[in-house]
Amino acid sequence: MKTFTATPADIDKKWILIDAEGVVLGRLASIVAMRLRGKHKPSFTPHMDMGDNVIVINADKVQLTGRKREERYYWHTGHPGGIKSKTKAEILEGAHPERVVMKAVQRMLPGGKLSRKQMTHLRVFAGAEHGMDAQKPEVLDVKSMNPKNTRTA
Repeated sequence: MKTFTATPADIDKKWILIDAEGVVLGRLASIVAMRLRGKHKPSFTPHMDMGDNVIVINADKVQLTGRKREERYYWHTGHPGGIKSKTKAEILEGAHPERVVMKAVQRMLPGGKLSRKQMTHLRVFAGAEHGMDAQKPEVLDVKSMNPKNTRTA
């Protein structure tokens, strides 16, 4: 019996809509990363872009467990002494709260060209409105998958 390897003709991409309100960040990111890679499909092929297009709404209402709101994201500007940092709480309350979800998903994907391409299939919106109605996304209810996926503040 031969091993099945998907070809570009075998790939069937769907649009998935996920509401992040009240969902724990790490659990949301792992589900989104799995959908982006296509590991939920029986025809998964590691070197192909098999994943679905994922839309995440209400990213500003995502929950963090423990003291993770005080954890910091660090980056360097490239200039001497240019180390910068912000807490996750500052980012969530700032102008671009969707960046916390984007960074969490990015860090759950393997590094490389394929993962960078798969990240382009992720759309994250801070509010409830998204401009992707024409794609007719299917709703994926992450809250009902496992009771641990949600957390009340």
